[in-house]
Amino acid sequence: MAVWRDVARRYAFLEYDGPPLEPLDLYTRKSGEEIVGQLYNFVDKGERDVALRPEMTPTLARMVGAKANALRKPVRWFSMPQLFRYERQQKGRLREHYQLNVDLIGEADVTADAELMACAIDIMRAFGLTPDDVVARISDRRILQAYLRAVGIDESSFPVVFAVVDKLERQPRDVSADKLRAASLDTAQIDAVLDLATTTLEQVRARVTASDDVALLDDFARYMRYVSTLVPNGGAWLRFDLTIVRGLAYYTGIVFELFDRSGEFRAICGGGRYDNLLSSLGGADLPALGFGMGDVVLTELLRAKGLLKTTPAVADVWVLSDGASIDAVMASAAELRAQGKSVEYALRGQTFAKQQKAARSAGAREMVVVLDRALPAGDVVIPVHETP
Repeated sequence: MAVWRDVARRYAFLEYDGPPLEPLDLYTRKSGEEIVGQLYNFVDKGERDVALRPEMTPTLARMVGAKANALRKPVRWFSMPQLFRYERQQKGRLREHYQLNVDLIGEADVTADAELMACAIDIMRAFGLTPDDVVARISDRRILQAYLRAVGIDESSFPVVFAVVDKLERQPRDVSADKLRAASLDTAQIDAVLDLATTTLEQVRARVTASDDVALLDDFARYMRYVSTLVPNGGAWLRFDLTIVRGLAYYTGIVFELFDRSGEFRAICGGGRYDNLLSSLGGADLPALGFGMGDVVLTELLRAKGLLKTTPAVADVWVLSDGASIDAVMASAAELRAQGKSVEYALRGQTFAKQQKAARSAGAREMVVVLDRALPAGDVVIPVHETP
């Protein structure tokens, strides 16, 4: 969380939070009634349908919508909420977890998309991960649609195609081909869909001719260039991948997911542009984008890479008493704390040796000794102890 907070603030995002209990319809309006089966929901004492929050974006939309006219644009907010999902626990997926949410509201240009992607990558870098460990797979459903049209696939078949594309990695190739064939795609079109994971931006550009679609490709290339400018060796983290579709009814533009290169874990992070969400929830009509990064998969990856560092509670100073009263020790602790130091001392009477042992055990960086007597002028007493 310290890393999350540090990087988000370096990108000038402000921290916020919201209530963990929200009206149930805040989530059904965004995701439909089917989401109820994934929630901890109940009727409260006021006969209201409520739920523990499964995600933060609807709360964000409600908060921004309520104050949209008064907020400086673009709105740059982040949060680290505790989230709850009623589902079967498995590797990388728990019923309760913490998640970093970073959102940027009020800017439609791909400069905002690049800023968001750069923030996610810089978080990986801050944890000690490299492009050899993590890849950002990036897509845009509008470009995917343009490519499908370019290879002759009728738009009436798009829902079936999207569903197949979303499962390409988890479904046998022949099963995907059968589903596409049932949707009246010919062999060439089926191959074009099944090979989307390796289709490059240049290959898409060679097929697309409509001016609006070409403009989309130009914007996407500009986005990739901006990320490379914002992040050292930024291009090494990025991979154009049209199989990343995410929520079809939710996202409206560039989308991305971060994965470990080995493919051992679930997505580390995911997000993209959701320009219609605020207005659909009854808020302001503002362009918006964001990502969520959970602590569960990230922790597993860091542990596997040997990068999961513990942060022991370490006092800057341990105040020891050499015969002095507890009042004198407390006065010294108060003075040091007023200087901004973290200070600990024995809360009950102990021998001097035991106090020293406790200070070393706690990893205190310095020891200060309070005496019960004044020292002669010019004398200095240095307690003999091992360096912590």
